[in-house]
Formats: sequence, structure tokens, C-alpha cells
Amino acid sequence: MTSRRPGDGTIGKAFEVLDQVAAFGRPVRFSELERISDFPKATLYRLVQTLTSQRFLHHDPDRGVYSLGVRLVRLAHTAWRQSSLAPLARPYLDRLAQDVGETVHLAQLDHGMVLYVDKRSGAEAIEMFSQAGKIGPAYCTGIGKAMLAFLDDKALEDVLPQQSFQRYTDNTLVDRASLRAELGAIRSRGYAFDREEHEPGIVCLAFPILSPGGRIEGGLSVTSTTDRKSLGDLECLAPRLQQTASDIEDEIAQWRFPDEIRTQARTG
Repeated sequence: MTSRRPGDGTIGKAFEVLDQVAAFGRPVRFSELERISDFPKATLYRLVQTLTSQRFLHHDPDRGVYSLGVRLVRLAHTAWRQSSLAPLARPYLDRLAQDVGETVHLAQLDHGMVLYVDKRSGAEAIEMFSQAGKIGPAYCTGIGKAMLAFLDDKALEDVLPQQSFQRYTDNTLVDRASLRAELGAIRSRGYAFDREEHEPGIVCLAFPILSPGGRIEGGLSVTSTTDRKSLGDLECLAPRLQQTASDIEDEIAQWRFPDEIRTQARTG
């Protein structure tokens, strides 16, 4: 499914090709891209060659495959430092993970999906889907629902059509009406649960992270297994998790762009 819009032009097409290469999760042959692309072969070839010459793609001539290029790695590191919550939240995640002994996640919303931007493993490692840099569903994860619940009405209406409502477990919410009811309860309560909705045996407690103006900046969760923790056990951690979310919100409120700091220094 493409996010390309009519006015996006060549740049939009190029980013779509990058997304397609990334989706394979491995080096990919041109013939494989051609099979899934809706671009004519000549257009696709031109886009791939341009992306390669600009180092957004890397071509291995010995194997005849393409992979994401080193220029993207550099840009990704810069974006992580400048746009991600992770650098601000790092010390608070470390402390929370040490205190609770369970897996801690930090995430942001990306086009209606959960983008995991940082993770701390608990005392006992849990095999699960989430990893930093990975994209997951919002409607059936605790951290995703915590963020959805605190979107403003317009943003929520934009995001709901982007939910796939695929059934992962018997507990997965699979329609908008059920999700809306759940989000209302989360907003009233202040936090969300994952009741084995995405993966069997995986439960979590999640809080939103808000800007000073009340806009969603991200989400924070503590995750465990049903073998170790019940939902009631996790709920006992709510005050600790809420304090961590609040600490991160304070960091967001105090953060300034470097240019703003220099301007204030000159005029202060």
C-alpha cells in the first residue's frame, strides 16, 4: 500500500521505492522490485539508478542486489538525535527498567503506526515483536492505544482509517467501534493495557507522553508475560510509569532548538 499522493512527483516515487526495498528486510534483486512495483520498468530502473548514485541505495554487482545505502544510515542517526524522543528519554528509561525489572518501550506515532524508538530489556529477556526502529500496529498494542487515545479529534479521524484491524489473537480489537470505546476508557483512566492483543502471552501497561500543549509526542510502556505478571501486577506500576512519563514531558518542555538558544542568549 502506497502513501504517495498525486502532487508528490519524482521525490514521492523515489521514497516509495526505498520503502519497497526496506520492506524486503534483505538485499533485493531488481526483478523482485519489478514484480511488486506499479511503476513501468523503465521508470523503476531510472529511480533505482538515481537512488544508487545518490547513495540512498547500495548496489552489489557481484550478487546483483540492492540494499539500503549508507547515506540513509547517516540521515537516520541525525533524525534519531534531532526528532526522536530517545535521546531525551534515555536516562529515564534506564532508571525505569532497573526499578521495575521488566521490558520498557518508548515509541512515537508514524502515519498511524507505532514506531519503536528505544527499548530496554528486563531482568529476563522476552521474545517479542518489538525492536527499536521497528514499526508495529497501534490499535492492538498498549503503547499504540495510549497514543491514539490522546490524539485530538481531527488527528484521530485521520489515523483510524490507517488501522488494518487484522486479528492477531482472540483478544484483538477488530473494528473501529470497539477501538473507539477502548480509547474512551483509556482517556478516562489515563493509561492503556495490552491484554494479549498483539501477541499471545504478552501484556503491557502504557502511558502517553504529551507536549506542554497537550499534543501527543510519544508513548511509554512496561511489558511482561502472563507467566510473570498479571494485568493487576502491571497496574501497580502505574504511579512509577506515570512519573517517568512526566519526567520525559518536563524534558520536552525545556528542550529548545540550538538556534532558539543562541537567539535567546543574544536578546536576553
